[in-house]
Amino acid sequence: MLDVFVTSRVRRKIIVVFAKYPDFKTHVRGLSKLIKEDPGNIQRELRRLAKSGFLIVTKRGNTSIYQTNKQFPILKELQSIVIKSQQQESAGKPLNKTIG
Repeated sequence: MLDVFVTSRVRRKIIVVFAKYPDFKTHVRGLSKLIKEDPGNIQRELRRLAKSGFLIVTKRGNTSIYQTNKQFPILKELQSIVIKSQQQESAGKPLNKTIG
């Protein structure tokens, strides 16, 4: 379900990780190993998410460490969407196409 609203596969994976685990801190290479995506693509999406305010970036030497901004205005809603989306996928339920 999340793929309908977030069309970038890499961005979607990053959002899922940081929404599900708000205390998680990582650098580009660590996240690359976790979600099995190219570090260049991850770095580009991390910059976009940091610019939007969803992620906080701290520097440790030459390394940028990313973590969830717990003050992000729609964090709770985003977490709810991620959880519901994963529950629906694991249950194998198709999207309800009826309206009304």
